[in-house]
Amino acid sequence: MKPTSLIFSALIGAVASARSMTPMATIVAARLLHRNTPGQLALLDRPVFKAGALVIGVGELFGDKMKTAPDRTVFLGLLARVMSAGIAGAALAPPGREKAGAATAVATAVPLAYITLAGRKQAMARIGQTRSGLIEDALVVAAGAAIVALAVRR
Repeated sequence: MKPTSLIFSALIGAVASARSMTPMATIVAARLLHRNTPGQLALLDRPVFKAGALVIGVGELFGDKMKTAPDRTVFLGLLARVMSAGIAGAALAPPGREKAGAATAVATAVPLAYITLAGRKQAMARIGQTRSGLIEDALVVAAGAAIVALAVRR
């Protein structure tokens, strides 16, 4: 197995560092477009999971702009990142390497959550919470969509 075989898992972990639910939402969107992920997870084909991932993914984009939104590094924020990155990292890993993909994504998401938070705080100080959040949303959603598009196959 090549060292780069888990690159998509690592990259989706980076996405999870900034938006915890975007990785799962992008994976589900790909599955709805009849794209198969390399890693096999039965969870991804459950209608309740698909609907929930999409609703929560969109809800997070709105909730992040609220003044009362907690930092991404609070316990529940990190827990959400661990779960989402783990699921998405496993789905984007080569067949049979799902556990390694999950671990790689989580190992990327958690430390980067602190770095992306620091960057967001700097942006908030310069251009405000809503504008910085919208820019971060655009970058993170585009990155997530691109990573998943490159990783999935018909």
